[in-house]
Amino acid sequence: MNREEAFKLLSEYTKKPALINHALAVEAAMREYARMFGEDEEAWGIVGLLHDFDYERYPTREDHPFRGAEILTKKGVPQEWINAILAHADYSGVKRESMMSRTLFAVDELVGFIVAVALVRPSKKLEDVEVKSVIKKMKDKAFAAAINREDIKLGAEELGIPLEKHVEVVLEGMKKIAGKIGL
Repeated sequence: MNREEAFKLLSEYTKKPALINHALAVEAAMREYARMFGEDEEAWGIVGLLHDFDYERYPTREDHPFRGAEILTKKGVPQEWINAILAHADYSGVKRESMMSRTLFAVDELVGFIVAVALVRPSKKLEDVEVKSVIKKMKDKAFAAAINREDIKLGAEELGIPLEKHVEVVLEGMKKIAGKIGL
C-alpha cells in the first residue's frame, strides 16, 4: 500500500477533520522518527496515517483497532504494520516488539497533547510551541486531562529517549505540516 492508497482508505473511513488532522500529525511524527532512526520513512508514515483509520466507525475497545487490522490484512498490508497498529492500543494484547510499534505508541498521545498546547497559545500556532512549554503543561493535571501522561512518558522510555528529546522530535515533525493541520 502506498501513501495515496492509505490516505484514500483513511478518508473512506474517517470524516471528522480533527481525526484526519490527528492521523496527519502522527504520520509526520512517525516520518520524523524514521529519518532519525534510519528507517523506511514511507512505511512508517503510512502506519502513522492509518493507525486510527477505523476509530470513527468502530470507536469501542472491542472493535478498535481490531476491525482496522482485519481490513488491512485483507488488503495485503505487511504484518509488521498491522502489528504496530494493534500494539498502539495497550488493551490489544499485542506487544510492542519492533521499533515501529514502540514509536507509534510513543507519538500517538504526545501528538494530541502538543495540539492542545498549541491551541492555548495566543497564536494557536505550532511554531510558537516550545519543548519546555509542553513539559510544563504535562505537570498541570487539569490541562488536557483526558490525555494519558503516563503513556507519553512510557513511550519515551520504550524508545530509550529522554522525554525532552522525544517532545522535540515529535514537535519538529508536526511543525513541518502545521499548515496542513491548521496550526
